[in-house]
Amino acid sequence: MTSRLIGLTPSRRTVLGGLAASGAALALPARFASAQSAAPIKLGFQLHRTGIGAAYGRWYERTAQAALKLVNEAGGINGRPVEILFEDDGTDPKRGAEVMEKFASQSNCDAVFGALFSHVVVGTAPRAGELKMPYLVCSEGHHVASGKMNRWTLQPGITDVKSQVQAMAPWISETLGKKVTMIFPDYAFGHDHRDAFVPAIQAAGGEVIEQIAIPPTETSFTRYLPRIPAETEVIYHVMVGPAVLTFVKELGEFYGSGDRPQIFGFIDSLEAVNIASPGLEFLEGTHFWEGHCRYLQEDAGEHEAAYRAAVGVDDTGASLSDAKDVSTYAHMFSVWETLFILKAGMEAAGYQGPADRQKLVEAIEAMTDMPYGIEHPQGAKTFNGKTHQVFGLQYISKVEGGKLVKVHTTALEDGMYPDEADYTAMSF
Repeated sequence: MTSRLIGLTPSRRTVLGGLAASGAALALPARFASAQSAAPIKLGFQLHRTGIGAAYGRWYERTAQAALKLVNEAGGINGRPVEILFEDDGTDPKRGAEVMEKFASQSNCDAVFGALFSHVVVGTAPRAGELKMPYLVCSEGHHVASGKMNRWTLQPGITDVKSQVQAMAPWISETLGKKVTMIFPDYAFGHDHRDAFVPAIQAAGGEVIEQIAIPPTETSFTRYLPRIPAETEVIYHVMVGPAVLTFVKELGEFYGSGDRPQIFGFIDSLEAVNIASPGLEFLEGTHFWEGHCRYLQEDAGEHEAAYRAAVGVDDTGASLSDAKDVSTYAHMFSVWETLFILKAGMEAAGYQGPADRQKLVEAIEAMTDMPYGIEHPQGAKTFNGKTHQVFGLQYISKVEGGKLVKVHTTALEDGMYPDEADYTAMSF
């Protein structure tokens, strides 16, 4: 089974195809008369509206609203309209669990999705399991695939750090250098990078010669940078939070105009930041991982224009209404794709209400291939029902002329690894 739009009439499929080809907005009337219930399906969205994830939260909300519009214009789910209830979790794990409680006990939501920051997911998932609430996270953390969560927690819309790192380590070793210093945030997400990259680069013939863990709330980084060994050939950085621009600028000031190591960063360090900002000139020639290429590439797929138009960004990844408002483009596709996975799962399960939540989880576990299309604009994927984790493509881009230009795309199988868990063998 795939996560294609299930249950659409041929005419609606034609309209969706036209949207993908032209980038035009849908003009379909919402039709929900065939549903057994006229009540809307309610989805809770755990939103990082405030806290260190606020830049992501702003764009995650916009992306969710855009996907919701498309779903409802195409007839909703099982003939019923869909509503999304947004609740701010403050990018805080304690608040995340409280939001989950509210979605389940007060709002009677059918499922919950949207969380990105790993510590929030780790703090929320146990409560989701206790409440028997389908919890579809968009966080990249390895905590799901490692078996540390529960059967109610899935990550079907974005790859995890272990997969990303494993897919790219050979390219880093072969192209940039073999002696690597890692700079990462000192919490779950950064620890995933540390734990995955060290063995991955070793397998590719390289080594990590220094690990620099920095608190995610840090506002200045100059005291950490002298720890970078002189023999470093590659700096691998994956900072997050409101001070990422400061981090990158201080890294540039530290090396000045002299020789410096090759630099490979995860775009997390510059999400929602204009690459051409003053003070970032030293990034010219450096490389970044991107989950979805921010700048429209020459070989972009046929559905890219429609997706960009729907979420409201231009060819540079900035807002169509404000060029200074740069999107979190490398990650926000996960929200879009997760909503379409929820739609496909609910339609496969014949979902009618909260009593069918278990059926929904089982339907998603049965998914495998997710072909490239308007529902999956980032690229083709395959879902592993046993580990509750999706696998997909990774992109490496180079800063050229103040823009991000894709220089390498991994193969889907490059990021696959042996199962570490089997949630399908666990009880609900």
